[in-house]
Amino acid sequence: MSDTVRIYINAKPVDVVATATALEAVEQWDSTQAAAIRSGERLITDSRGIPMTADAAVHNGAIFRVVRARQAAEDTEDNSL
Repeated sequence: MSDTVRIYINAKPVDVVATATALEAVEQWDSTQAAAIRSGERLITDSRGIPMTADAAVHNGAIFRVVRARQAAEDTEDNSL
């Protein structure tokens, strides 16, 4: 088994340790974005735009997006109509 997996954050390939969390992966990709997630300004979504917890496990080929927290809330409200 490989010690690293390739994931994608905002369409950019990132190789992270297989045991990383989504937030740890974002931290490796861009520490400024990780700080914004910790402060609540931004959040992590999956490829469908569904918000994820920062401690979600990564897996090979995972697609994450870092979005404004308000944008994700608006998208969720639109889908409930």
